[in-house]
Amino acid sequence: MTSPRVDLILSGASQVLTCASTAGDPLGRQPGAAIAIQGEKIAAIAPLAELEREFDLSAARRIDLTGKIVAPGFVDCHTHLVFGGTRAQEYAARMTRTAQEVAALGIPTGIQATVRMTGDSGPEALHESARERLHRMLRCGTTTLESKSGYGLSVEKELELLQVNRKLQNSQPMDIVSTFLGAHDFPPEIPREQYLESLIHEMIPQAAAEGLAEFCDVYCDNGYYTVAESRRILETGLRHGLKPKIHVDAYSNLGGCAMAADLKAVSADHLNFTTGPEIEQLASAGVVGVVMPGLDFAVRHPKPFNARLMLDKGLTVALATDFCPGCWLESMQLVMQLACRLYQFSPAEALLAATVNAAGAVGLNDRGTLEAGQLADLQVWDLPTFEDLIYRLGNNAIALVVKRGQIVYSQEVER
Repeated sequence: MTSPRVDLILSGASQVLTCASTAGDPLGRQPGAAIAIQGEKIAAIAPLAELEREFDLSAARRIDLTGKIVAPGFVDCHTHLVFGGTRAQEYAARMTRTAQEVAALGIPTGIQATVRMTGDSGPEALHESARERLHRMLRCGTTTLESKSGYGLSVEKELELLQVNRKLQNSQPMDIVSTFLGAHDFPPEIPREQYLESLIHEMIPQAAAEGLAEFCDVYCDNGYYTVAESRRILETGLRHGLKPKIHVDAYSNLGGCAMAADLKAVSADHLNFTTGPEIEQLASAGVVGVVMPGLDFAVRHPKPFNARLMLDKGLTVALATDFCPGCWLESMQLVMQLACRLYQFSPAEALLAATVNAAGAVGLNDRGTLEAGQLADLQVWDLPTFEDLIYRLGNNAIALVVKRGQIVYSQEVER
């Protein structure tokens, strides 16, 4: 019988961190194992001699990873990637001034400032700026990314942002998971109830009918959407085939987590003001909690999320950048470093949260671990130990990134 052919062999790594947990080892370490890749998927992970017996390696490209560490590609499960303009001036001013003082200086601030700048940007400019960000994120090890709309706040512009997501999927290597977030804020020029009706009867049905989104999200918080409004939006999304996600408890607690648990939302994100009993509700409902230490750092959040409480109560916790105009963060490595130093994640917990748990936060089970049959999405670190990823603050450890079986970034090539 002819042995199956393999396209790519990665061998010599000091450690392969599969993130497929085993008894006594949450990271499923396989020291010295080689990885056989066939097409877009992992064919096997085993000692090289064993792969040579089981597969035809005659035409395989071989990459020597001596002294390096392999891990699954990062899944960045919460971003606001597509927007126009910049809020660098606002961010810098907020280092020494209050929000009121910044506003008095005439500096545009907040979501509405980005909505205006995005409205002034055409789809080509929005696509190109987002594509450049994705390129830098890929170089930091991210291979799958969720991208929300939300800076349009009109039927035409929200659909345009989702169409940019679709174009991004086809114009660069990373997989893009598209989320409709028309309920990010309310446009000031339209009565609240009128905009809500537009969300329910125009935006969500059109986004779903055109296949532009997989998820429907809502910003449930004081000053934004009430729990009742949020439920109505998410239930409308469900009727049209869009799975629910929710921004919740970021700056207040309105009771949105109970609603998210009731609807079995795929994820509940932020969770700064979420209580212990609500965390237990989310965990029981199978909702993934997404936390973003970079955002808390960027805004100097008055109530940082309680990661240890979530982890200790059995909630599946994922990490994300929350890349947006108010938190320009492209590196999931830095997110892990912040999670460990500021939020008491262990390095292993942080890696699982940035890979397999993050994949679950966008409803994907074909990535986030390195196992036979999974997508060949992986990153290679030029580090002596796994702990050095956390220890070397601000360092980009990436030597190689493989996406769907193809080498899409190599430090050696770039040099």
